[in-house]
Amino acid sequence: MLNVTRSGHGRPVILIHGITENLSAFDPVAALLTPHYDVVAVDLRGHGQSLREEPYDLLTMAQDVHDVVLELQLESPLMVGHSLGGTVVSAYGAMFPTRGVINVDQSLELASFKEQLALAEAALRGTNEEFQAAISFIFELMRGALPDDEWRRVSALRHAEQNVVLGVWSLIFEASVEELTATVEGVAGALRVPYLSLHGSDPGAHYAPWLTGLVPTAVVEVWENLGHYPHLCDPVRFAERVRVFDDTSA
Repeated sequence: MLNVTRSGHGRPVILIHGITENLSAFDPVAALLTPHYDVVAVDLRGHGQSLREEPYDLLTMAQDVHDVVLELQLESPLMVGHSLGGTVVSAYGAMFPTRGVINVDQSLELASFKEQLALAEAALRGTNEEFQAAISFIFELMRGALPDDEWRRVSALRHAEQNVVLGVWSLIFEASVEELTATVEGVAGALRVPYLSLHGSDPGAHYAPWLTGLVPTAVVEVWENLGHYPHLCDPVRFAERVRVFDDTSA
């Protein structure tokens, strides 16, 4: 069972955090959305106060979230996910009814991510000390323009469990580039709802044509030089972007 918080009234919005984090990561954004929406923040399995039970793959996590949607009787929620949450909401949008998907700073080009992650794989599979050092280094690289106080807040709520992280990234480690590409094309090809891919670092000139070739409804937007947490660098701007996206997609 997943741990959730719920506040506000209006059309439902689901907020899904990144890997090793929990639903509190979205607190600054949730506070700004609550006056306008029924805001549900979720701890993914293996995170926060939710169950620790394998498997930790994306499709299982998307199904978990859908179980929450059914339990709370939410109708066609807007899905907003950061990092790992961005892949979960993408899978959700391919599998279940939703009025739109916002993916925050998570490239769906998983074959490229496999190449990057390979550099840290030995440490991630090593001792707990090696694993924790590798995770800390990865997140330091992604801090970007996050203010000091917000960086301390997010770092304090981060809890890295080796078996969970390896479970989430098992597809990346174990699948071939061809298998990853086929998986991404299968999921992305099933997306038919409005889709915003919002990045704090430029994913490259090739990314928008690649993504829109798979997801014709997709829009790629870059908030330059903010890093991995654009929604927390400027939560006011992000909350307004969510509202505009939702209004124009209706």
